[in-house]
Amino acid sequence: MTPLSRPADQPATPIARWPRRLSMRLALGFGSLVGLMLLTLSLVSWQLHHITDLTERFATQDMQRLLRVQVLALTTEGAGTALLRLMNAPRADRVPVYADVDERNRRIDGIVTSLQGLLGDAQQEQTLVQLEQARAVYHQAFLATVDQIEADDASAAMQAYTNQVQPALAHLLQLSNQLVNRERERMENQVASSHQRLLQITLWLALLSLLAVIMAAALAWRTTQSVVSPMRQLETTARRIAAGDYAAPLVTASIEEVDRVSQAMSSMTQAIAQREQEIERLAFRDPLTDLPNRTYLLKHCAQCQSTQAGNTLMLLDLARLKTVNETLGFAIGDSLIKTLAEQAAQVVKTAAPAASTLLAHLSGGLFAVVLRAETRDSVQALHQQLLHATAQPLPYQGHSVDLSLAFGVADSPLNAPLDVITLLRNAEVALNAAKQAAQTLVWYNPAQEAARLSHLGLLSDLRVAVSTSQLQMWLQPKFSLHTGQAVGAEALVRWQHPTRGFVSPAEFVPFAEQTGAITQVTDWMLSQAMHTLAAWQHQHPELSLSVNVSTRDLQDPTFCQRVLHLLQQHGIAPHHLRLEIVESGLMQDTHASIALLHRLRSLGVQLSIDDFGTGYSSLAYLQQLPVTELKIDRSFVTHIEDLPGTQRLVKTMIEMGHGMDLLVTAEGIETEAERAVLQRLGCDVMQGYLGSRPLHGVALQAWLDGLSTSAPAGPDAHAPQPT
Repeated sequence: MTPLSRPADQPATPIARWPRRLSMRLALGFGSLVGLMLLTLSLVSWQLHHITDLTERFATQDMQRLLRVQVLALTTEGAGTALLRLMNAPRADRVPVYADVDERNRRIDGIVTSLQGLLGDAQQEQTLVQLEQARAVYHQAFLATVDQIEADDASAAMQAYTNQVQPALAHLLQLSNQLVNRERERMENQVASSHQRLLQITLWLALLSLLAVIMAAALAWRTTQSVVSPMRQLETTARRIAAGDYAAPLVTASIEEVDRVSQAMSSMTQAIAQREQEIERLAFRDPLTDLPNRTYLLKHCAQCQSTQAGNTLMLLDLARLKTVNETLGFAIGDSLIKTLAEQAAQVVKTAAPAASTLLAHLSGGLFAVVLRAETRDSVQALHQQLLHATAQPLPYQGHSVDLSLAFGVADSPLNAPLDVITLLRNAEVALNAAKQAAQTLVWYNPAQEAARLSHLGLLSDLRVAVSTSQLQMWLQPKFSLHTGQAVGAEALVRWQHPTRGFVSPAEFVPFAEQTGAITQVTDWMLSQAMHTLAAWQHQHPELSLSVNVSTRDLQDPTFCQRVLHLLQQHGIAPHHLRLEIVESGLMQDTHASIALLHRLRSLGVQLSIDDFGTGYSSLAYLQQLPVTELKIDRSFVTHIEDLPGTQRLVKTMIEMGHGMDLLVTAEGIETEAERAVLQRLGCDVMQGYLGSRPLHGVALQAWLDGLSTSAPAGPDAHAPQPT
């Protein structure tokens, strides 16, 4: 795994006219675009302001001046017409005509006066001066004509009008029209100038816009070349890194930011490569022993070719590792595992150096050796070498610890080796068989697998048996050793399998305990016991019924509630029910078990300690247990008449039970001699084949009927044989 590297033919730092930092490039490019946009907006604003000024000046000055000049021409022309009306008007009608003529003359004088200083043009000002002079000439001719009119000399008035007024009026009208034409020309020139200016501004705006577009295109192209292309290369490199290729070349560009990203990606690649190596080590190597682990074992064997694959798998397990951990601590346990790993690795390396041989640490103290072996003798030799290498006890903190090993081996033909998963499973079966048989080495054979499969099938069938009434409740009577009368019975579970026939409790109860299915069996037995006690309430109220409780039930906080529910459901007096607790089961969780027993005793249920004397640790807790009965295990009863020491021990148990106001029952009494000894020792109740075998069906009913018809003097009278 190689981190990103820079190609040899690629320059370390490319030279560019642009700044190397992308932010500077973008600022420069977009700043130029913004400047052009601001310039364009300024030109547009200035042009709008100019057009506004022209419009305002045209409306307030030029147009007003043009209108005045036009009114001057029209008034001047109207003044001649008014004078002709005056000449032709009778004397009586001249007053209003005089007034009209005077008004026109005053208007002409007012317009001329208002135009002074407003024309803004030297030529127009000169024309206005000439207009004033012509106005004066016209005024003199007008006065001369009026004098002739007032003298009623029409001929002289007409002559004055023709010779003086008309030329003066024509000259005045000419000058007025000249002013009008000049003003019109000036306005047309201004409009043309403004239009030309607008065209120029429009052209500038078009040029600036085109320049902005060109700059934007150039900026986009430059950005694409300097940013997008390197980013695409970075994307390609990232995909190659994601695919596990860490030798991809380092991407270089003329942009500082891209170079920094490329450098960061190079650092990331190195970190990923290192972490991947560490992950691979953790995934395929055991951190304690540094040996290949189970995952590597499966992967390695799956990748081996059939000609190189191992055909034998040996499992070796450190047998007492759990005890070492609990007694001396996990640190010493780990040291033992490391020592075993070192010794086993040395032996395997020396004894089986083939490339196909592999030693792996699976878990805890469990190791596996996969190898190719032509005969079992070579495997046996390897087994002996491993035993010899680990034969010496190891000293740890003043303690001497044995590396006690158990071996399970599975093999297959060389020409058709089994896959490693099958070999591993078979070797585990053989290893379990070695532990159960207390042997150092066991080879796998199909019979071991068949037994395991049989047990698995049996557990599956047990769940069905509870729901389909395949189970049966048998009762073994219990008799008083003082009166010989029956005092109750113990409920025993039996299983009549539809295809396997009778299945012994010793065969299915332990596995039911391990899987938790025993809880269903206990519930079924309690339910059947309640039905039986309900049937006994009238005919046999003196009898009690004992039901065995498993260790799982003692750990279930709802067990007490389940018992109470069944008692209330069937209307049973609690003292008729006895629950028998195995002594060893109390020791697994003493405080919780004692609390549960107190709750059961508070209901009124009788409690018995079954197999008393086999689990000595409970003696310290006996005074805390709310029990009402001790049941002495049959191991103390068998041939007790020939064992004086056992008699003294049993007597002590009986006296201890009586000292605590407990009923003492002896189990497994099969002979008269055993019964006589226990009766002499003061035992209260007997249970065993001498009194009666377990009963069911017709035999049980016959025994119950016998209780109703007779009162025997001893237990022998109540010993019918089961059918």
